[in-house]
Amino acid sequence: MEFLLQVKNATNQIVMNCADIDIITASYAPEGDEEVHATGFNYQNEDEKVTLSFPSTLQKGTGTLKIDFVGELNDKMKGFYRSKYSTPSGDTRYAAVTQFEATDARRAFPCWDEPAIKATFDISLVVPKDRVALSNMNVVERRPYPDDESLVEVKFARSPVMSTYLVAFVVGEYDFVEARSQDGVLVRVYTPVGKAEQGKFALEVAAKTLPFYKDYFNVPYPLPKIDLIAIADFAAALISLLHHRETALLIDPKNSCSSSRQWVALVVGHELAHQWFGNLVTMEWWTHLWLNEGFASWIEYLCVDHCFPEYDIWTQFVSADYTRAQELDALDNSHPIEVSVGHPSEVDEIFDAISYSKGASVIRMLHDYIGDEDFRKGMNLYLTKFQQRNAATEDLWESLEKASGKPIAAVMNTWTKQMGFPLIYVEAEQ
Repeated sequence: MEFLLQVKNATNQIVMNCADIDIITASYAPEGDEEVHATGFNYQNEDEKVTLSFPSTLQKGTGTLKIDFVGELNDKMKGFYRSKYSTPSGDTRYAAVTQFEATDARRAFPCWDEPAIKATFDISLVVPKDRVALSNMNVVERRPYPDDESLVEVKFARSPVMSTYLVAFVVGEYDFVEARSQDGVLVRVYTPVGKAEQGKFALEVAAKTLPFYKDYFNVPYPLPKIDLIAIADFAAALISLLHHRETALLIDPKNSCSSSRQWVALVVGHELAHQWFGNLVTMEWWTHLWLNEGFASWIEYLCVDHCFPEYDIWTQFVSADYTRAQELDALDNSHPIEVSVGHPSEVDEIFDAISYSKGASVIRMLHDYIGDEDFRKGMNLYLTKFQQRNAATEDLWESLEKASGKPIAAVMNTWTKQMGFPLIYVEAEQ
């Protein structure tokens, strides 16, 4: 693995995130100078870090860091893991899948695994030639692998600037259905072999959803393709490669009920919303996770209501997200929407109904307070100003204040920085 990086201050150490990985060799080559080999690797397992020590000082400037390492294809449903599935004949097979959110890219390769540290990625995969290989970007080259005719090397286009948790790759056996959105974006839904027909409804949803978000935000989808893939376990909204549980993506056209279709529409709407909120603009730290999840959990309903008005989907918001948020937020062990996060082990704890459902309820309230026109203007200001960058809650408030002329931060801070919700008591005198 190679990193093109910049040394900002002279040092003889490089500290990176690393977990469940054994580094074999590491070297740094300053631009135009000789390569220096690391002489020691100090693993800090509790903090999931490794320190590379060099025999001489690395001077300020750009250079290339090369690392050879050994990792594992694990069964933990995080990092780079294997996902079990059954073929139409009943045989057990495995796909190789990534799940890096929140802090598990470090289990697949050494990196700086924080949302504010962004980079472009050039990804190549060596896979069996009868397998499908997918990543964030489109394939630019597929060639035989030297000395082994059963393998091929698949090279993908360079990614946009993105955080490590958004990197994705999948290797397995899949069928697919495809279409183009009205803006020309190639949309594919990858399904288990023999189930391509069950991917057609999700394909319809995705093809309708992309232009809706483009029009609503007045910000186009920035990439030429987007893939939705049915995985036996887990779901994640990664840049242009979205992992979904099979039950949240596949619809049997003969036997599925209306509620199943509505669920798939909401999930696809949620994950595609992350292409703008989360991927185009990323929270600067996990304290602001709710900017990703709360917003997507609200706008998924707005999107489905627009694309499928016959579902009357807003009636379900109150019985689902709103009620779920109140039930959890009434407990003594609840937490604010914005919650400080320190150690990586704390991050997964805030992927709960407070970040998702209370976040969505608060955004819904804010949208009603501002009005749709000014809300959309504020969203456009926010996404345009911070595209391919990182932002905090205060940045969103500033954009909405500028668009609406209302004191958004003063109103909203009490909702995001403290737990619970107000109770109103009414007494009738008559």
